[in-house]
Amino acid sequence: MSQSVFSALAAQNPPLCRSAWFLYRMRWKRRRLILRALRRRHDISRLRVDEAAIAAAPILAFSTVRNEIDRLPYFLNHHRALGVGHFLVVDNASTDGSDSYLAAQPDVSLWTTDASYKLARFGVDWLMCLKFRFGSGKWCLTLDADEALILPGARGLGDLVAHLDATGRPSFGVVMLDAYPKGSVSAGNYVPGENPFDHLCWFDADGYRARRHAVFDNLWVQGGVRDRVFFRDQPQRAPTLNKTPLVRWRRSYAYVTSTHQMLPLALNHVFDTDAPTGVLLHSKFLPQIAAKSAEELQRRQHFQNGDLYETYHRALIAGPDLWHVASTRYESPAQLEQLGLMSAGDWC
Repeated sequence: MSQSVFSALAAQNPPLCRSAWFLYRMRWKRRRLILRALRRRHDISRLRVDEAAIAAAPILAFSTVRNEIDRLPYFLNHHRALGVGHFLVVDNASTDGSDSYLAAQPDVSLWTTDASYKLARFGVDWLMCLKFRFGSGKWCLTLDADEALILPGARGLGDLVAHLDATGRPSFGVVMLDAYPKGSVSAGNYVPGENPFDHLCWFDADGYRARRHAVFDNLWVQGGVRDRVFFRDQPQRAPTLNKTPLVRWRRSYAYVTSTHQMLPLALNHVFDTDAPTGVLLHSKFLPQIAAKSAEELQRRQHFQNGDLYETYHRALIAGPDLWHVASTRYESPAQLEQLGLMSAGDWC
C-alpha cells in the first residue's frame, strides 16, 4: 500500500489557512510553554546522568515512568534494537524498584521527582527541560513505557532519520494502536519482562476516524478499541491516537498536549501523502491494569475530566473483555502496512 489510511484522511482534510495574527499568538503560546517547562526544572533531581554518553548519541529517547518495572526490560531492549543511543528518564516516585533498575542500566540517565505529574502537564514539562538542555540538534524520541515504536519495513531509526533529514522533514508521525488480550484484561499469565505483545496479541484494524484540529492543524485521529468499548456514547471524548514522538529537536519547539500536538504548527503535518508513518503498539491492557486503575482513582494524576475518566477506570477495574469478532490478531509490522495503519511513503 503506497500510503496509510491516515495519509488519505489528511489529504481529505488539508492544512488550514492561518492569519498573521493567529500565527503571532501561536508564537507567544510556544514561548509560554517553553518558559513554563523551564520553571519546572527544579522539580527533578539527578540520580545518574552520563553527559558524555548523551552528547555522543545521535538519537535520544525520553520518558517519564512510575512503577513500570514489568515493562521496562522489553521497553529498553526493543528501542535499543531500533537504534536509540541513550535514554533520558524521569522516575516519578516509583515504589516497585523501577528507579533502581533504571539506575543500573549503562545507557540510561535518570532523574527522579515526587512532584505532581499532572501539574507538570503529565510529565511534558520535565521532558521538555531535558530536551532543552540535552536534545537540541538531535533526534529525540518521546515515549511512555507502555509504548513500542514500530517502523515500516521493520527498519531501524538510523535509516529513518537519515531519510527524514534528506527529505527535509523534522518530525515523524505515528498512530497509537491499543493491543489487548482475548478474555478479561485482568486475567492471563503475562510474565514481567517478556514481550507484552505475546500476551496482548489482538487489535482493532478499522473503525478509525480523523479530522483536522481546529487550532493546532494536526490530523486528530480517534477510534479503536477504547472508543468502541468505553466511549461509544461520547465518541468525541475518546482518546487521541495521533502522536509525533520523533523530532529533530530545537530549543524553540514545544509539545502542547503529550506528544499529540506541537508548536510550530508545521511540525504537526506528519501524515502528508509521501511521508513515512509508524505505529505505537500500546501495552496498556496487561493484567495489572485493574490495580493501576484503582491507584489512579486515588492519585488522579492522569486525567483532567474527573467524572468521565472515573467511569473509565472503574470499568477497567471490572476486568472487561475487549475482544470481539472483528478483532485482528497481530502478526508483524508488514501486516500493519498491509492494513494501511502505517506506510513507508517515499522511504524506499
